[in-house]
Amino acid sequence: MLLDFLKSDNLATRWKRPRKFDRNLIVIGGGSAGLVSAYIAAATKAKVTLVEANRMGGDCLNYGCVPSKALIRSAKLAHQMRKADRYGLAAHLPQVPFAEVIERVHRVIAEIEPHDSIERYTSLGVEVLEGYARLVDPWTVEIALNSGETRRLTTRAVIIATGAGPFVPPLPGIVEVGYLTSDTLWEQLRGRMDAPRRLVVLGGGPVGCELAQSFARLGSEVTQLEMAPRLMMREDEDAAEHVLASLEADGVRVLTQHKARACGLTDGRKWIEVEHGGEVQRVEFDELIVALGRAARLKGFGLEELGIEVDRVVETNAYLQTGYPHILAAGDVAGPYQFTHVAAHQAWFATVNALFGDFKRFKADYRVIPWATFTDPEVARVGLSEAEAKEKNIAYEVTRYGLDDLDRAIADSAARGFVKILTVPGKDTILGATIVGEHAGDLLAEFVLAMKHGLGLNKILGTIHIYPTLAEANKMAAGLWRRNHISPRLVALLGWFHRWRRG
Repeated sequence: MLLDFLKSDNLATRWKRPRKFDRNLIVIGGGSAGLVSAYIAAATKAKVTLVEANRMGGDCLNYGCVPSKALIRSAKLAHQMRKADRYGLAAHLPQVPFAEVIERVHRVIAEIEPHDSIERYTSLGVEVLEGYARLVDPWTVEIALNSGETRRLTTRAVIIATGAGPFVPPLPGIVEVGYLTSDTLWEQLRGRMDAPRRLVVLGGGPVGCELAQSFARLGSEVTQLEMAPRLMMREDEDAAEHVLASLEADGVRVLTQHKARACGLTDGRKWIEVEHGGEVQRVEFDELIVALGRAARLKGFGLEELGIEVDRVVETNAYLQTGYPHILAAGDVAGPYQFTHVAAHQAWFATVNALFGDFKRFKADYRVIPWATFTDPEVARVGLSEAEAKEKNIAYEVTRYGLDDLDRAIADSAARGFVKILTVPGKDTILGATIVGEHAGDLLAEFVLAMKHGLGLNKILGTIHIYPTLAEANKMAAGLWRRNHISPRLVALLGWFHRWRRG
């Protein structure tokens, strides 16, 4: 702490520290990290101001998690109507009034909005200001209010929670042909009677795969372009293969190892030029969705003027502090993970350290970070993948249970996917778990809890799971691990014992 004090004192020599402060904490950004930070600060009776220039709830509520899951649900129902014969019903080609699908997305957003509203946070004791915030010195925030006024507030601490926006590559012609992102498509496609006839999705990560599958199920002819050798490079290949098979079954044309070179317009027809194996081809489209990840929002907040280090994200220490210990960052703008639940997780550490760091600080804990991709089937993971374990030279054993053996999955005609667990050799200690299948994101929670609290597979095996449920897959996997680790000598001894008992 002394080193931090000396460092911050050196950085702040150009400015005079106020003797009194208007606020205990100012939070810049009203997304997941910002909302949780403001909530915690208000709960501890700190005087806190939250500044948000656009819509409360941030990217997740308005552009990301919530609208995409609403779209996925509609698309899945359309898919199930086409495949109703799997369930003994007559298959039916669904009529897709696309405008109504998008309106449902907006209704879902509107229904959730009150949870993150200005009214709610004001009632909790948070001052919410609508406008753009900029640090003018280490303790002063200037807010250009949307109403046209300007305010300056001094504060003991600041949390930067400005989030991230879609990364759009500087492809020649991309601006001229126009493009959609996960942020813009919900408004730009609003009111359209039909889904885009020919859609190109640029990107093979989680967002790209979710959108490609959803639009294909809603009637679009989808081509998905990915520069890497396969989709979903963050996951193990066996998980990605399930997603690829499902996408192709839904009619998505998946082109991996295809590098985008340029976009253009010829005789009124839009195209994107891609290179593969030294050959160049053009893919025509009506709409282009760019899904190449997100870049932290770093500009316009006064960070560089204060000498706060930024390199793709705001540089912070283990306590989420910048070079100024009282200026912290949380959420997508801080990295290293861009998930809503991680942003909320970081917000606790950032807020406690901002308000009470002079007395006690806490390091952000990233040991157990779960995530899921909501394709059909879903892919969910916590801890190590096999690829990561090999890369880090970590010894491991693999236990894999196929969902084609699970009673409930069979009854649901969803008998595809697996539960894969990595453990310490010879022990039931969980190093990581990957689940592919229906409701994988929900099923993963048991492994998240186990890893967080040091519970091994024997504890999962010893826990009663309701029959018949998909959750039994976790117990089945634990049981498979147990059978693989029974001592041969013990088995032989038991055989002798039972023979002796029979006389």
